[in-house]
Amino acid sequence: MQQQPQIDMPNAQPPGRGQFTFALTLAAVAVVIVLAGLYFLPGRQSPSRGTTPEAHLPFGPAEQSYAPQIHIESVALSRAENFLHQEVTTLSGDLVNNGSRPLRAVAVTIEFSDELNQVVLRESHSVLVPGSPSLAPGERRSFEVYFEHLPTSWNMRSPTIRVTGLQFLSP
Repeated sequence: MQQQPQIDMPNAQPPGRGQFTFALTLAAVAVVIVLAGLYFLPGRQSPSRGTTPEAHLPFGPAEQSYAPQIHIESVALSRAENFLHQEVTTLSGDLVNNGSRPLRAVAVTIEFSDELNQVVLRESHSVLVPGSPSLAPGERRSFEVYFEHLPTSWNMRSPTIRVTGLQFLSP
């Protein structure tokens, strides 16, 4: 009686193992898609690009007395759609230092109102941050603030912008 030669294949997968690997891979991809969807979900508040939300700069007596020397000019609002088909509103303007001291940082509070002049959205943002070049006396600097969601009750008028934080450049 002749023996049949047997071929031993050490890397061969048992039957059904390929289907299990495919199902496991498919489940992992589904989890990644769900997590990405939650991360980019509309309504998620992310920090505005180029600005720091909820800025907390000093605003004591010295800063309050200097604040009227800072003017915000050329305010404009525009809307655009991002790559996720979400509408983003951009507020742009110029920050002007009409005082005699150089500034290291400036924070503003932006208020959107409704038809009854009631505030429907209030946010604070740094429009001049400590890492950027200081704003010298008489100098002008452009800034932009981004809003992912504005209330539907907003009256579509230009928001109120006021200086609510200052940091002077140390001599």
